[in-house]
Formats: sequence, structure tokens, C-alpha cells
Amino acid sequence: MKVINLISGPRNLSTALMYSFAQREDISVLDEPFYGYYLANAALENEHPSQKEILQTMELKEEKVVDAINKLSKTQKVFVKGMAHHYLTDTPHFILNWENVILIRHPKKLIASFSKVIHTPTLNDIGIKKASELFLFLKNNKKTPTVIDSDELLKNPEAYLRKLCKLLKIPFSEKMLRWEKGSIPEDGIWAKHWYKNVHNSEGFRLQKSSSQPLPEHLKSLLKEALPYYETLKNNIVNNT
Repeated sequence: MKVINLISGPRNLSTALMYSFAQREDISVLDEPFYGYYLANAALENEHPSQKEILQTMELKEEKVVDAINKLSKTQKVFVKGMAHHYLTDTPHFILNWENVILIRHPKKLIASFSKVIHTPTLNDIGIKKASELFLFLKNNKKTPTVIDSDELLKNPEAYLRKLCKLLKIPFSEKMLRWEKGSIPEDGIWAKHWYKNVHNSEGFRLQKSSSQPLPEHLKSLLKEALPYYETLKNNIVNNT
């Protein structure tokens, strides 16, 4: 069995991709299992929606989260949807045993969307710097991850997912292209704050935030984020 570990930033289409994999009968999905650990141990500059509830209900020790994922993977394939910045160490060696996929989105679109919930995000909040660092960590350990771009995925979801499945050495399923409106049982308790677009969708689609203007006070954050995005963009998988 295997663990497919999606490393993303917020507002990256990661929830839609989790819903896509959740339609498969041969894979179990986990929604941000390291979120509690992150909130309990990170130096936060912004309070997160449902933060107290998350801390009260989730496992807060990283090693226990890892053990639970690995135990589950002994009986079935596991898809972990996670945020890059939830990895607080520079060398999370446990992910070297997993099949890692890094999902990116142009930071202008990401920041415009994210700021609708957290109005003054920082570079650490959006995860792109950490994703770049994790890419280099994995590559340096001869475990180069697959890098995918949400904008490319939306151009032709079926072709892109077929290629991703081939790279992951799993069969493609038509079920991955659509789902019923509403939530799924695997949703984290923060879904009510972040998952409205996915809950109103029945498949991959262009988000309204893709054309939102970037607030003036966040343009410096965009400038900070772009070099890390470019590093990852140079390694994306296309759908040709």
C-alpha cells in the first residue's frame, strides 16, 4: 500500500483534488491531519477560524499523526491533503517514505482568495516558501516530488488527472472528475469557513477568485512569494 501526500498551500484547489480522490473506492482521504499539530506549535501571526475547536479535537503530536497515517496505509491506499506550512521542521524525514505531490497556484490568485478569510496573510500563512523548501529537501534526498499546477489542471482535468495517476502508478478512474454537491464525511471541522466553493461544485471548475484584484496592502506579499512560486513552476507536470 502507499501514502499519496499532497503538499499544498491554501486556496490552491487542494480541497477539490481531495474530493476527486475521495470518489475512488480504493483510496481513503485524510483532510489536513497535521493542522492541530501546526496550530499548537507554530508562532502564529493570525488566529485561524475554528482554532480552539481544532485544538480540542485533533491530535497535536506530529509523531502520533504520522503513526496513524502509516498504520492506515498498511491496509489501504491513503491520500493525505495537507498544507506545506503545517510541516514545522526543515527535514520531515517521514515524508521520504511517501509519494509526494506538490500543488501550486499563482500566488496572486492564491493571496486574493485567502485574504477573503484571513485579511492580512503572511508569507508563512500561504505556504509557498515552505513548499519550495520541501521540494528541495525531497530532491536532495533523491525523492523528487511531482509538482502540479492548479491552473493547468483546470484547463483539462481529465488529461491532467490521467497523467498524475500514471506518475503515481495507480489506475485513472472516471469517478475522479465529478462529485455530488455538499460536504463529504472526511471534511475537517474548518470546512464551513473554507470549502464553500467546493460544496457548491460538482467537479473541477474555474473559481471566481481567479479574477479578483489583489488588495494594495498585499502586493508586497506577492513580491515575496513569486520567487518561490517560480522555483516550483519550473518543475511542474504538464498535460501533454
